[in-house]
Amino acid sequence: MNTFANSKTESTTAFSPVTNYLSVLKNFRDFNGRARRKEYWYFVLANTIVSFLVGFIDGLLFNGALFLNVFYTLAIIVPYVALCVRRMHDVDKSGWYALIPIYNFILAITEGTRGRNQYGNDPKATELSSMTQPVA
Repeated sequence: MNTFANSKTESTTAFSPVTNYLSVLKNFRDFNGRARRKEYWYFVLANTIVSFLVGFIDGLLFNGALFLNVFYTLAIIVPYVALCVRRMHDVDKSGWYALIPIYNFILAITEGTRGRNQYGNDPKATELSSMTQPVA
């Protein structure tokens, strides 16, 4: 049993906040499918850090005029909405539930539907099965 090869496979398929942030930006027009809690909250974490850094740089360069901050917000809004819709799909709700203020937070922290639902296959099961397959 080669445990080194298996651990190497797991580390390369696991999401880190940076790789997850970039994957959400690449899938900015994908409003179909499902997004795991892990994907959603890693994006929220990375987005918060990037937003803070953009605001800090904006304050240094433009004396707080918020030029970069507005540009960053406009650039990130579509990928974030797409991610929110996919997160609502994971808990078997319509994407419109993302507009309900408190309830959307409750749905965002709720575990997704196990197995297939009307919006697609379980992303957690898909990720876990790809990690457990033996390396050829």
